Amino acid sequence: MSTTQPVPVLAAELAHAWADIQRHHPELPDLATPESLIGESSSACGSELSFERLLHEAVHGIAAARGVRDTSRAGRYHNRRFLAIAEELGLDHTDDPHPSSGFSLVTMNAETRRRYRPTAERLQRALKAHVVANATDTKRSFRGPAARHGSSGGGVRVKAVCECGRNVRVVPSVLAQAPIVCGACKKPFQIAEALTVAASA
Repeated sequence: MSTTQPVPVLAAELAHAWADIQRHHPELPDLATPESLIGESSSACGSELSFERLLHEAVHGIAAARGVRDTSRAGRYHNRRFLAIAEELGLDHTDDPHPSSGFSLVTMNAETRRRYRPTAERLQRALKAHVVANATDTKRSFRGPAARHGSSGGGVRVKAVCECGRNVRVVPSVLAQAPIVCGACKKPFQIAEALTVAASA
């Protein structure tokens, strides 16, 4: 029987990669819960977890540390303040912003790729192992309706919001493991339906 624990292993690799970014950018705050990035999906920030996505999140982290408002429109539109910090971290963007997400689609430049290559490759191996470990033989096991209808992660993603209005789609079981904290307002994301019930109580 396998004793592999893919989430803790991947979380450790995310923490290692984050620490490497901190080595080059010491003002970057610590990553409170690496697990929160596993299974988090944000169309504004990019849905696929990768080292490049981690650098994107680091831009938000540095913006929060500096007290810079780097997004608007409930966190969807990444403004030029976001872009300026992204450039400090070695991320490039085309000249024109996206109509709805602004400068969110940043990519590593050649120097940044060289700087972080060993760390990025190590994280990529951990991500691949995580995907393989979570792949299920549907002929031999039953995972419920969420899996049959194509939901990733074995659960239905729901909307969670923070105090400043940003939102993410997350599997409730992931949120239950530890709070997911907004990089902008430092408040935890909460499931929208739960907030509605609390407000009406």
